[in-house]
Amino acid sequence: MTYETVDVERRGGELRITLNRPEAMNAWNTQLGEDLRAAVEQAASDDAVRAVVVTGAGRAFSSGADLKAGFEPTEQGHPDVETALKERYHPIITGLRTMPKPVLAAVNGPAVGIGLSLALAADLVIARESAYFLLAFVNIGLVPDGGSSLMVPERVGFARASEMALLGERVPARQALEWGLINRVAADEDFDAEVDALAQRLAGGPTRSYAGSKRQLNEWLFSQMDRQLDLEATVQQESAASGDFQEGIQAFLEKRPPAFEGR
Repeated sequence: MTYETVDVERRGGELRITLNRPEAMNAWNTQLGEDLRAAVEQAASDDAVRAVVVTGAGRAFSSGADLKAGFEPTEQGHPDVETALKERYHPIITGLRTMPKPVLAAVNGPAVGIGLSLALAADLVIARESAYFLLAFVNIGLVPDGGSSLMVPERVGFARASEMALLGERVPARQALEWGLINRVAADEDFDAEVDALAQRLAGGPTRSYAGSKRQLNEWLFSQMDRQLDLEATVQQESAASGDFQEGIQAFLEKRPPAFEGR
């Protein structure tokens, strides 16, 4: 299959999915959400695929939701983020977590917002040394989504998750490794080679063993994933109806600091 906003490449037993909106730092618009969901479903259903790599084109892994594209409105006139999450974003996150083969996130640059959620949905995360991770939602008056309110604290603990969610500050790749947010960091010049080697190892490994381990870890860590995703969508919709979100978006578009009023 061919897609407008993602590239899908077979490399033997590996399927590499590359987010391909480099001019927008691979921000998620409607088309990318639809394309990525289809690519993930393709990878999950193809028995010849034994490992999946998710990465980004250009200088970013993903900068998060495309705020310039906006969302369809609700009946009340607020951005309908709840429908976008449930119909496009959640199937991608759960699809990566539940497919019976290993998924490697190759974070080649910034992983922000839903881009961070996408990376953490993988089984292993390797990052370029110059990359960073950011729960940016608070900076526009929103809350974590895409499963990040579950996956971040499971990886780094409550205190650091609270810091990421409430302060919205960048976490450089080396710090992310020290915190346990990710698995490996590679020097920029060595990143591509290390990704290829790890992908080949996974694609040539015991696929059923990987699938079994993944089922066990999912049962322990992610048995509440569906409930948490529903909660995120509900709270995110509440946030999208707030004055602070309207101010956050306007400030983002005008490239100025937001003036939140707590309403």
